Amino acid sequence: MERRLVPVKLDSYKPLREIVFESLREAIIGGVLRPGERMMEIQLAEEMGVSRTPVREAIRKLELEGFVVMVPRKGAYVAGISLKDINDVFEIRAALEALAAGLAAERMTEDELEQMERLLVRKAEIIENNDLESIVEVDTDFHATLYKASRNERLIQILSNLREQIQRFRTTSLAVPGRMKDALEEHRKMVEALSERNVTLAQSLATEHIENAENVMLEALRRNKAGTRDLK
Repeated sequence: MERRLVPVKLDSYKPLREIVFESLREAIIGGVLRPGERMMEIQLAEEMGVSRTPVREAIRKLELEGFVVMVPRKGAYVAGISLKDINDVFEIRAALEALAAGLAAERMTEDELEQMERLLVRKAEIIENNDLESIVEVDTDFHATLYKASRNERLIQILSNLREQIQRFRTTSLAVPGRMKDALEEHRKMVEALSERNVTLAQSLATEHIENAENVMLEALRRNKAGTRDLK
């Protein structure tokens, strides 16, 4: 059996079922477990080095969060991504990102601006190595810094609630050839607008950035036979 998942590492303060759940969710977000793929408890348990019980519990929780669908008499499958799912999430995200960018242009500190500049440098370095996992991590940090700079705790909480859906889409979008460099350039323009305290431009660029990410992802899914069967 080809191993795709790694054995879980026990954490002193987390229950095993929670560790297994987080590992499987990360595998789905990262594309290790692909849309439409059957989640077989025995195989997953063997790959992760655990019994079937925490895997079964994790699958039930993943179903509640929309990452897994249960098919009667067939079992659990990784949930597909529909055009409606993508449109709903990106529609909300575009509005919230624009709001965050506008507020950040008014409220962010010089230290936060410098942090975003450093993340741009780091992202450019990683792109040369085509390291998708690290790119996603830096991209996430970039947007998290933007949200924090908005100084609006309610907005930050709402965006946090969308985090898992955003991460799944972010990984798919950034995996498309050329998207990493395009996203970097879009981020550079956003930072310039933020440094100039240009609220209107920051909002416009944030909206454009999210819309570009959505368009890239939709095109990638249309080209992917596995993804195409899940589009509605």
